[in-house]
Amino acid sequence: MQSRLDKSPVATWWWTIDRWFLAAFLSLMGLGIILSFAASPAVAERIGLDSFHFATRQIIFTIPALIVMLAVSFLEARQIRRMSLVMLCIMLVLMVAVLYIGVEVKGARRWVSLAGLSIQPSEFLKPAFVIICAWLFAEHKRQPDIPGNLFAMLLLALVISLLVAQPDLGQTMLVLGTWGVMFFMAGLPWLWIVALGAAGIGGVFAAYTVFPHVAARIDKFLTGEGDTFQVDMGREALINGGWFGVGPGEGTVKRVIPDSHADFVFSVAGEEFGLIMCFFIMSIFAFIVLRGLSIALKEHDDFTRYAVGGLVTIFGLQSAINMCVNLQLMPAKGMTLPFISYGGSSQIAIAVSMGMVLALTRRHPEKRKQIGYAFSQRTIAAE
Repeated sequence: MQSRLDKSPVATWWWTIDRWFLAAFLSLMGLGIILSFAASPAVAERIGLDSFHFATRQIIFTIPALIVMLAVSFLEARQIRRMSLVMLCIMLVLMVAVLYIGVEVKGARRWVSLAGLSIQPSEFLKPAFVIICAWLFAEHKRQPDIPGNLFAMLLLALVISLLVAQPDLGQTMLVLGTWGVMFFMAGLPWLWIVALGAAGIGGVFAAYTVFPHVAARIDKFLTGEGDTFQVDMGREALINGGWFGVGPGEGTVKRVIPDSHADFVFSVAGEEFGLIMCFFIMSIFAFIVLRGLSIALKEHDDFTRYAVGGLVTIFGLQSAINMCVNLQLMPAKGMTLPFISYGGSSQIAIAVSMGMVLALTRRHPEKRKQIGYAFSQRTIAAE
């Protein structure tokens, strides 16, 4: 246990970190490993792999994700901005490269192979994009002559263009929604809100018109016709589990869900551990988002307020989309459940994002010194 009088970096980190956030993130990582053992064996056996192939890899992915999250949480706000600028530039280059040398999966190019590792640049682009936009919004508010809002709009247009070119409309929705929330936090006029809302509706209509696979998914969702096997089985798994589940390893519907270890792990949790587990998972995500927004609301520094608000918003939107798809509340979309779904690139990218949240929500060092000074004075007085 670290003493409050200890001024080492680790002790300072321990006494300034938001432990509620830390506990929530660690809980999700632990649930990811547990549910991987429940959801992945059937998928592994179906494609001729060892039963625990994906579960073992989930553990392997979680270890560096945890290290990355903790390492990023030690950084100061200025270091977060610098790291994000470098990461944004690298990921923009990789996003362009993906269009030419990326691996094509189901008609989309979203992955690039580097040194034998498959990376999805858009996952790492998201936290960097949020941080840089937060910085631009904050700079414009601090000095209105700086065209920060204009630069944020241009950056949004660039990122959206690259995402649509892949195409990846799910990530496009995430980025647009998060950027809109941050712009709202930065105090945009109501006229802009109406204009952006109209543009969003127009974008959905354009996507429905231009992209056949988007139209097919929306039509299947609205009519229930066509190939809806996976989402139907996801809902069936939740129904089969009832309130308390059929028990660990006893699920039967999960065995026929193609992506039970990835996009539909929430359904597996419902089948084997019941709706009680689903509500527990939902409550953790809700806690993270609400706590993050609450901290952002009380924060006096504009950059920190926008950055924390944006990071927890994109985290919450992604989890909400995944769970809504599992519950058949919206059209199917390949979106992972943060920290829980299988996937190395996603795990590391989310760890970077939440490491930033931990770093930006740490109590300020000067407050830490005041706490230590007050504690030492009380100790001396007691003696």
